[in-house]
Amino acid sequence: MPIELQRSNGNLGAEVRGIDLAGDLDDATIAEIEQALVDHLVLFFRDQPMSPAQQVALGRRFGVLHVHPLAPNLGPEFPEIIALDTSHVRNPVEWHSDATFEECPPLGSILHALEVPPLGGDTVWASMYAAYDALSEPMKSLLDPLYAIHDSSMTFGAGGRNKTFTLDPSRASQRQAKHPVVRTHPRTGRKSLFVNYQFTSHIDGMHPDESRALLDFLLAHVTQATFQVRLSWQPHTVAMWDNRCTQHYVTADYAGTGRRAMNRVTVLGDRPV
Repeated sequence: MPIELQRSNGNLGAEVRGIDLAGDLDDATIAEIEQALVDHLVLFFRDQPMSPAQQVALGRRFGVLHVHPLAPNLGPEFPEIIALDTSHVRNPVEWHSDATFEECPPLGSILHALEVPPLGGDTVWASMYAAYDALSEPMKSLLDPLYAIHDSSMTFGAGGRNKTFTLDPSRASQRQAKHPVVRTHPRTGRKSLFVNYQFTSHIDGMHPDESRALLDFLLAHVTQATFQVRLSWQPHTVAMWDNRCTQHYVTADYAGTGRRAMNRVTVLGDRPV
């Protein structure tokens, strides 16, 4: 049977029903999920209990898994799983795409909720297709040929913006990459903005003041509510998103209400063009 989809809004997001992600999915079903991800950018699956081994196996159906060079993982047995376990966050995890400091940033991520607070802790995603499309033609013409530097130290360096987890200093290393400010999606051919608050340090070749002014405009622009979809988590909800054309952030409104524990696997992507 084909999977069932309920769209969230006109820009992005769909709830997927009639599937067990921990089950033995055939190639046709995986292809359906991949196409749904390309079409809707973010997919939501409810009531999907799975073990770490099952989550890793699921992620590998979509590609090679990324091992984060800085974030805490589940140890030698499951280095591909980032363990996001907090009850204390009081400041928002700012808008970002995952690990854009890599030469080949992730294609996407699969996040499994183990325990969620009774209030708050939602995740919000925004379509970077919609953000690009909303720009004026003169602004698009300015941005299309530009490149930006993405730097891991902005978030994970000493005094960086990370507010979510304790870093392992034994694995700390700075990584940088240069990516186009506007990238073209390898499947759809659509253009999207590819700069984010957590990792984009500056526009390559611009005077620092020009770069800061342009980045400030773009980083504010991408957060418009009209580009967004929001998920209220339940235990064993799974979210899967296309990291190439979305950004996301976690609301910091659950401090003192309960634990928020999630496991994430991230699928390696290609070099942005």
